[in-house]
Amino acid sequence: MPVGVILAFLAYASYSIGDALIKATGSGLSVFEIAFFTTSFSIIPAWLTKRGERWRDIYKLQHPWLVHLRCATAISATACVMYAFTHIAFADVYAIGFTTPLFVTLLSVVLLHEHVSVPRWLLLLLSFLGVVLVIRPGLRELEMGHYVMMVAAVLAAVTTTVLRHVAPKERRVSLVGLQVLYSGIFNGFMMIPTFVVPNLEQMAILLGIGLLGGVGALLLIQASKQTPANLIAPVQYSQLIWAILFGALFFGEYPDWIAVVGMLIVVGAGLMNVLSEKRPIRWKPRVFFFRIGE
Repeated sequence: MPVGVILAFLAYASYSIGDALIKATGSGLSVFEIAFFTTSFSIIPAWLTKRGERWRDIYKLQHPWLVHLRCATAISATACVMYAFTHIAFADVYAIGFTTPLFVTLLSVVLLHEHVSVPRWLLLLLSFLGVVLVIRPGLRELEMGHYVMMVAAVLAAVTTTVLRHVAPKERRVSLVGLQVLYSGIFNGFMMIPTFVVPNLEQMAILLGIGLLGGVGALLLIQASKQTPANLIAPVQYSQLIWAILFGALFFGEYPDWIAVVGMLIVVGAGLMNVLSEKRPIRWKPRVFFFRIGE
């Protein structure tokens, strides 16, 4: 097995453990307070390993409006995802999150004028139908968290589309630093009305979430350097396995057979999508941790 694939598995395992810790915080802290601390802590691994670029160049931008838009959509999506994790089933969050490729494709065609083949459209539609089987709107009562997570998927698609346009032209330190800076300002302001001083256990959890997110980001970057993207992208779907495992072990969430079938459809269609062409659609459904270098 290529080293990059192993690193990707470790990266997504780190993300999933962090997600489980987010869910474990429950409603004890607001989503803004969780986002403030975890995003702040997530920069530690990058700070310890930074090299090449200077932080004082953070505002030297080629496309300032697009970079700021990307920060706004990413920060908003982060809050939505954290709300979803603390209010609905683990597996539901991931399943809805995997609709992001569909929105990325739509935006890529409309805004970037990219060509998408008919088989790929069909695979994306099949993946969406798998998500419908998981959440089954109309057959069971959907909670606010389901709708919020769908908003997060759309915001993630906007974030990814903008990033694909600006990443080759902007400094990594700008893409990293500005989002962390704006996230701290926004979440710091929003958490004031409901701020609760975290106890030692909560602070340890928040630190763990941030460090796991930062380490996962660095692992994924290293994986991308060593292994082609079309081999790394399918590893994303391992998160559904972690979702089912953690949901059952720690939160008493047991998906029924219809939901399991839906998840298998999502995974199968997603794998066929990323492996069917030499240049697959690159999408990043995770926005709840800022990935350094994306």
